[in-house]
Amino acid sequence: MTENATTTTVRELMAEFAGLTGLDPPCSPPRRYLWTDAYAVCNYLELFRRTNDGAFRDLALALVSQVHHTLGRHRDDDQRAGWISGLPEGEGEAHPTRGGLRIGKPLPERRPGEPFDERLEWERDGQYYHYLTKWMHALNRVSRVTGDPTYLRWAVELAEAAHAAFTYTPSSGGRKRMHWKMSIDLSRPLVPAMGQHDPLDGFVTYSELQAAAGKSPHLDLSPEIADMAGICQEGNWATDDPLGIGGLLFDAGRIAQLMDRGGSAHVNLLRSVLDAVLAGLAAFARGGSLQHSAEYRLAFRELGLAIGLAGIQGLAGRIRENQGLFGPGSLERRAEALVDYVPLADAIVEFWMDDRNLETGTWTGNRAINMVMLATALAPGEFLAV
Repeated sequence: MTENATTTTVRELMAEFAGLTGLDPPCSPPRRYLWTDAYAVCNYLELFRRTNDGAFRDLALALVSQVHHTLGRHRDDDQRAGWISGLPEGEGEAHPTRGGLRIGKPLPERRPGEPFDERLEWERDGQYYHYLTKWMHALNRVSRVTGDPTYLRWAVELAEAAHAAFTYTPSSGGRKRMHWKMSIDLSRPLVPAMGQHDPLDGFVTYSELQAAAGKSPHLDLSPEIADMAGICQEGNWATDDPLGIGGLLFDAGRIAQLMDRGGSAHVNLLRSVLDAVLAGLAAFARGGSLQHSAEYRLAFRELGLAIGLAGIQGLAGRIRENQGLFGPGSLERRAEALVDYVPLADAIVEFWMDDRNLETGTWTGNRAINMVMLATALAPGEFLAV
């Protein structure tokens, strides 16, 4: 597809998303979901970049406001009311992310003392760390595009709140660890196990925000970055899950961009991430899941991989052209090996552009997240940037 054709398709997908979720035209209550909305903000910014039509920038800002006023506040079916941070109305308006942000799941969170049900937990509200980091990234992109530092401040305040709640030191001592899911008010863990890539995602996202903040004494994430670096030392990033591989590629691309901009050198971390990606892609390719029919595939997970693959050419070029920074040989060989997998992205996108595959329950049952991530896979520039 040409860029003009791609832009038209992305415009149509994002218009459908806006109507479906109550963004444009606005409805009350809107259907907000933090993961999807983070990608959507970047998509509107990308459309603004491509077209210079301020309506798309305004949609990005309207979506940020809706997310904060929906997911930053207690649910309508909750006895509690107001900002989940507990801040009074005026202060909550000024600092909407200080209490974190709800996921936006359909069911209320599990009550204290209520038995754990793994199946139900997937549908229950709360806070996910890896959703919060996606929103931090989206807020940073808004700040970069608009030049308004308020959005960066909100991103840093969200990072501080999330880090304080999700990380902990085990009672037996040793390195800090992380909870995977927290309650809406961040007072208790709902799923205490640690997400495989959460420490890496946190380290890279905090570093992105710190690079944007510069040396501002009021926006300092140095202690949080040091914590995450320590947790990452025990990291095992390897996965054959397509969404997980895509996330690793997203993190690898951001590490390289931050290094290229004069940030700290993280050659060993980048090497370990690329090794995990290569192993994961080889396993995924051997699995043959892309040969299955749409009924047995999850679009948003595959599209997450396609989005990550879209950044490989830029990553490889950056490493190739800056051997003094990235070192000769090993990283370049790894990046060049990744290029062989780039055609997978085209195969995934073409499959989910086929109208016949959009009629299956796996698409219609996850319609909003699928269409938004398809749009990102078609036009990933703003999402992949730092």
